[in-house]
Amino acid sequence: MTYDFYDHVKIYVKAGDGGNGAIAFHREKYISHGGPSGGDGGSGGNVVVEIDKGVNTLLAYKNKRKFVARNGENGMSEKFHGANAEDLVLKVPEGTVIKDAASGKIIKDMSDSEPFVLARGGKGGWGNTHFATPTRQAPRFAKTGYKGEEREVIFELKMLADVGFVGLPNVGKSTLLSVISAARPKIANYHFTTLAPMLGVVSVGEGEGFVAADIPGLIEGASDGIGLGHEFLRHVDRCRLLVHVVDVAGTEGRDPIEDIQTINAELRKYSEELASRPQIIAANKSDVLWEGADLSEFEEFCEMMGYEIVYISAATKKNTTLLCQKVNEKLKELPPLTIYEAEEIPVERKDFSELDPCDITVSFENGMFYVEGEWLENFMRGVNLDDRESLMYFERTLRTSGIIEKMRSLGISDGSEVSIYGLEFDFVD
Repeated sequence: MTYDFYDHVKIYVKAGDGGNGAIAFHREKYISHGGPSGGDGGSGGNVVVEIDKGVNTLLAYKNKRKFVARNGENGMSEKFHGANAEDLVLKVPEGTVIKDAASGKIIKDMSDSEPFVLARGGKGGWGNTHFATPTRQAPRFAKTGYKGEEREVIFELKMLADVGFVGLPNVGKSTLLSVISAARPKIANYHFTTLAPMLGVVSVGEGEGFVAADIPGLIEGASDGIGLGHEFLRHVDRCRLLVHVVDVAGTEGRDPIEDIQTINAELRKYSEELASRPQIIAANKSDVLWEGADLSEFEEFCEMMGYEIVYISAATKKNTTLLCQKVNEKLKELPPLTIYEAEEIPVERKDFSELDPCDITVSFENGMFYVEGEWLENFMRGVNLDDRESLMYFERTLRTSGIIEKMRSLGISDGSEVSIYGLEFDFVD
């Protein structure tokens, strides 16, 4: 079975890296010592998520799962700053929840109109202009740009609906939605006509109304993958009220009480919290009830469960306005739509200015000490191993930042052979 509704996808995003700082010197006629003039690199582009109210599916991400923003441009001579890269904007439907793929924790609920920076671009590196001092007037080194953030995330669409229509297949949910709103779901006399959730805006007059979602029909065993399973129940997660549509006339030979119990059992398997939401029973197809039908047992059951019943006929529009009024009144008593709060997630840090230079590890292999650390790795990218002044700057930085002292505390002593990201030397205190 195929359909074009797409509401759950895992993607990889990476912000752009910052451009490298330039190593350059001012050259001008009659000026013999123009000095360093290397400009800074530009910042890498952010990955930004924005709401597109014109779509209600994540279909745009079906065939593309990797999104990488542009890098900042490198710095240039004459202190020209490299251009900052443009942000990469990802459009999602309103109600999309962004989750961390590894932990499943919520990063952001895209239920407002504000753009969200999902991955920040790296800052540009400094040009050699920044490293000039009275004693080092011609620095031949510059900083490389910082790396942009990268992460794997899940986009999960949870529609923004006040009310969710639930029930077995072919009980009239789609017909009801088409009668009370401008939505035009596919309607036919067979199971699983509805293959995707459908939203409809319902007006009850004087500027009041609500949003209703028609959820594809559940059947017994849905939690075990039978039928459409629980695939679309995430779209009623936010719903404040459930309208439980049942075939009160039993036109397919089913008992409406058993139908209600079946659906509620499947709701509980998905979420106890969802199953406990208030329900109004829309007893549909009441127009074909045979005269003198005994509904006392059905009504006693609903009373025992605390469910209000509205006898309707979606086909003839009987009592559909009354149902909408009842729903609107009930919604006024209930809390607002759920907006999911962001959870604390350890994001890979890319702002190296905030990292601790002394956060290093030391391993020993084949007579060599290997020193590694995130701040140290980035710092080494800006060291010109062929330039004496650059190496002197490297050594001074190791001492002033406390890395030398930390290396000593981790077992490195005079005469030890040390390797730091390709630079090998004998450790001398």
